[in-house]
Amino acid sequence: MKPAEKTYTFYKGEELLALCRAESLPISEVMLRRELLLSDVSREAVHAELMETLATMRTSVQRGLTEELSSVSGLTGGDAERFSGYAGRALMGEALAHAVAASMAVVEVNASMGRIVAAPTAGASGILPGVLLTYAEARGWNDEALCSGLLTAGAIGMLIACGASISGAEGGCQAETGTGAAMAAAALVELSGGTPAQALHGAAIALKNVMGLVCDPVAGLVECPCIKRNAIGAANAVLSADLALSGVESLIPFDEVVAAIKNVGRAMSPDLRETARGGVAASPTAKALQKTLFGREE
Repeated sequence: MKPAEKTYTFYKGEELLALCRAESLPISEVMLRRELLLSDVSREAVHAELMETLATMRTSVQRGLTEELSSVSGLTGGDAERFSGYAGRALMGEALAHAVAASMAVVEVNASMGRIVAAPTAGASGILPGVLLTYAEARGWNDEALCSGLLTAGAIGMLIACGASISGAEGGCQAETGTGAAMAAAALVELSGGTPAQALHGAAIALKNVMGLVCDPVAGLVECPCIKRNAIGAANAVLSADLALSGVESLIPFDEVVAAIKNVGRAMSPDLRETARGGVAASPTAKALQKTLFGREE
């Protein structure tokens, strides 16, 4: 192993921050150098892959907001476009409303068997593109900046995957939409000129905001309540980023929050981890829908 290969290896937030401080680098550059060493590819190759990822994200947002989509089950579709039309009157403000609509759009595309980027999973795929693409337009961030945002988001997702889980079946929805929101929050912080430490504060706050959130898909489908939880995840990401950028810090360090997410996921009943046996999936309406769709209640 080359000496340089050890330089950009990190599995914890503190290790990532130490690398950033040592060379005065943003998270995105540290993550890029890690990828270059581990994959033995060129910067140009990584950039091309990031641009392809962006293009897929952009297409999924556009499809979800402009096409008449219906999920295979027929349970969902059209809410993203509906909310987008309401954005100008939204209490939360127009920019955030458009980010929420874009986030929902991607998951509606997923539910209709369209192509999306699992960031970090299909069930939580709307948060990162919805937030980044909306605020890129509002703030004038070009695709080069967005590629950096994706690298920062990837670093956060990798840290959570290493320290806890990004799987709803293993850790509940806190592991999926929580991770998506943490990834998006950190990316927003860096793109807005925040420090690596602030990015991790944003990610930690986003995770804490949904700690304990269960995974209870109605009829076992990634539709309800998943699509609306992506909407909440987008709002969570923006709020967490703003808190961090304002100087608000997470009292509990990022690595300890990730450890807590892991422990909470382990403590959850299996009924609350993507089995569709608990939460809203166990409601009378959900059971009736499952019987209609599949001829059985469980």
